[in-house]
Amino acid sequence: MLYLYIFGTIVFTVYGQIIFKWRINHFGDLPGGVYDNISFLLKLLIDPFIFSGFLSALVAALFWMAVMTKSDLSYAYPFMSLSFILVLIASSVVFGELITVNKIAGLSLIVFGIFISSRGL
Repeated sequence: MLYLYIFGTIVFTVYGQIIFKWRINHFGDLPGGVYDNISFLLKLLIDPFIFSGFLSALVAALFWMAVMTKSDLSYAYPFMSLSFILVLIASSVVFGELITVNKIAGLSLIVFGIFISSRGL
C-alpha cells in the first residue's frame, strides 16, 4: 500500500501543476494594478479547473499523510523527485515546452542527489 500512496501523491501533485498552468495560460498575465490583480485572482479561484487543482493538492496531501503513517520521511520523500520528471514530460506533451539538454541534466542531478542522500552515502 505504501507505493500506492506515494503514487497517488505524485499523480495528484502533477495533475494540479499541469491544470494550474493550463488555466492560467487561458486567463493570461496578471494585469498589474492592485484592484485588477485581486479581481483576476478571484476569477481564477472560481474557475472549476483551478478548483480541481486545489482539490488535487488536498488529495495529494491526504495520500502523503497516509505515506507518513507507513514510512520514514527520509525513505519516502525522495520518491517525490519523480514529480519533477513527470511535470517535465507532461509540460512538453501538453504545452509543447521544449525538453532541453540542460533541463535533463538538471533533473538528473536533482534525482541523483536525492537518491544518494536517501541512501546515506
